[in-house]
Amino acid sequence: MPIPNKTLEDLEFNSVINNISAFCVTEIGKEKIMSLKPSLSFDKIFFDLNLVYEYLNSLDNQNNFPNHGFESIKKELKVLRVENSQLEIESFRKIKHICELTFAHVKFLKKFKTYYPSIFSLSEKINVEKHILSEISRIIDKFGFIKDNASNDLLMVRKEIIVSRSKIVQTFASALSKFNRLGFLDEINESTIDNRRVLAVKSMYRKKIKGQMMGSSKTGGIVYIEPEETLIQSRKLQDLLYDEEHEIKKILKDLTNYLRPFHNNLEIYQSYLSEIDFIYSKSKYAKEINAVLPLIVQEKKLALKNAFHPLLYSSNKKQKIKTYPQTIKIDEQNRIIVISGPNAGGKSITLKTIGLLQLMVQSGILVPVDPKSEFCIFNTILSDIGDNQSIENQLSTYSYRLNNMNDFLSKCDNKTMFLIDEFGTGSDPELGGALAEVFLEVFYNRKSFGVITTHYSNLKLFAAELPFMSNANMEFDDKTLKPTFNLVVGDAGSSFTFEVAQNNGIPIDLIKKAKKKIDSGKIRFDESILKLQKQRYKLDTTTKSLLEEEEKFKKENEKLNITNKKIKLKLINYQELFDSNKRMITVGMKLNHIADKYFENNKKRLLVKDLINLVNTLNSKKKKSNIIQRKIKEKIKKRITKQVDKDLNILKNQNVKKKPNKNKITYASHSFTVGDIVRIQESISLGTIEKIEKKKATVNYGNFTTKVDLSKLELAK
Repeated sequence: MPIPNKTLEDLEFNSVINNISAFCVTEIGKEKIMSLKPSLSFDKIFFDLNLVYEYLNSLDNQNNFPNHGFESIKKELKVLRVENSQLEIESFRKIKHICELTFAHVKFLKKFKTYYPSIFSLSEKINVEKHILSEISRIIDKFGFIKDNASNDLLMVRKEIIVSRSKIVQTFASALSKFNRLGFLDEINESTIDNRRVLAVKSMYRKKIKGQMMGSSKTGGIVYIEPEETLIQSRKLQDLLYDEEHEIKKILKDLTNYLRPFHNNLEIYQSYLSEIDFIYSKSKYAKEINAVLPLIVQEKKLALKNAFHPLLYSSNKKQKIKTYPQTIKIDEQNRIIVISGPNAGGKSITLKTIGLLQLMVQSGILVPVDPKSEFCIFNTILSDIGDNQSIENQLSTYSYRLNNMNDFLSKCDNKTMFLIDEFGTGSDPELGGALAEVFLEVFYNRKSFGVITTHYSNLKLFAAELPFMSNANMEFDDKTLKPTFNLVVGDAGSSFTFEVAQNNGIPIDLIKKAKKKIDSGKIRFDESILKLQKQRYKLDTTTKSLLEEEEKFKKENEKLNITNKKIKLKLINYQELFDSNKRMITVGMKLNHIADKYFENNKKRLLVKDLINLVNTLNSKKKKSNIIQRKIKEKIKKRITKQVDKDLNILKNQNVKKKPNKNKITYASHSFTVGDIVRIQESISLGTIEKIEKKKATVNYGNFTTKVDLSKLELAK
């Protein structure tokens, strides 16, 4: 079941097509765009979208496609179908150009087939008949003229033509000189008639010059004569030119016959290039409206995220006006959405956005949505949008809409999407609303998918009662009484009738009178909706604020983690440097002792012996303690890292209450006091206790301080 033309008109699909066609560079490509209609084939739609997506990517990288602009050869292809027909020189130029472009594309796509697999598949089966190019190039030069050596006969004729023209120049120059010397010629000497040079002879001497009279001046004082010798050569030249023309026709006919078997190839080449222009124009339009490739799913599901109406987006972009995106979801669990809310709030635009984007996707056109948006394929899309009063058929708006609903009833099924704007209007509100509710119930029972906009309360209640249908409203700022153009799914919307009227200056006493004339139940119902809408607006504002705070906290937490890592690394480096310096001091002290000993006894042998013993002792310690030292270092690093983490946690937790410091504490068999020199067990680094708190001591190592469990400390001996 094809999508009705009325739907295409209601959703302004043709305007999108016109915008795309403006990017075409060929007439055939433009024709293809103008005849584009939505498809119902999932595979075709998926393939067409990928073609455009691949070409769109090429516009932003260095692997640009070769040129594809060409002149149509439709007429030439018709001529080739006729036996003994002949193409003109210009036709061969166009055919040659199409071949060159196609072969360039085939070569390009072979090189970059991994980047453009879908487009490569279009060129994969094209037969590159290079001898078409070589044969045309052998006959016709790059300027579109027949080459002299296109045939032996043509070469001989053209050589004779050159000789004949040379003789014409010589004979005319001789006659001009001769008769000018005799005084037979007028002051102008010569002229040109029918592209032939003639002598300007005084009329009194016309009989003295042999040749053909070509004409005379208006006064008759001058007669134009072509000299006899020149005339003979001119006639010979005409014969040669005729022979040349005859030979050229013969050559072109032979070349046409040569190309005739390749008729299908040429048709394929032109079809391929026009398809590339078709894809190119779609991709250029996609770039203009910031369109992307959405997800295409098999199940019946339409999930639009940050979707823009393409025509509105383009228009607002030119006027530098903000366009508001819409987010909406339709699936098996929520097949029909009833949108309500005030006029000028964006209900109709939302409806058109949904329908137009669906038509574009089914036509292989990329759409301006979030890439995570999902589209399915509907067998038909039915629409009833706008005032369709028919003057020709003498139908009122309501009668027209009833006819339209009758058409809906005959077509709606579980593969249909329907879009109805201002459902039920055009008649008595209660009667029209009741009939609209019946129609909606039929669509619901047939498991159709759709979106409607309405002001009718009974339709809002109906949507709230059924499990696979839901209400939605166009959000309205109750303070400024201006639309936010944000669609909120879940609640019905108030029409803000009296609020908008009051905001527009309508006297309050008139509004109160109007309220008295309305059934109290309706007013309470509308007020309840309004109250819910305000609560939803406040909730959304609070949620947005909380999300912003959460995001801010995440960033601060990331910064804190980075700082934590830097501190850990610095402490580890300081510990290693401190231990290294401590070892160097110990060795230095021993060397200093040996030096003092040598200074006192001045015995070199003893000095050498002491030095060797020192070196052996150091090497022996290194060998024995190498593994131990590595383990100790790893333990120290783990302890420091663990301790730093604990310290940072204490700083973060502002609610932890600190107990006063104690100057002295006994732990196990050791009694620790502030000022004691201690070291971590199995470590050689010494530090001084600055503070004792609970079962931990703050130890100063000179360059830094750290907290250590008392159980891990021992007094320095």
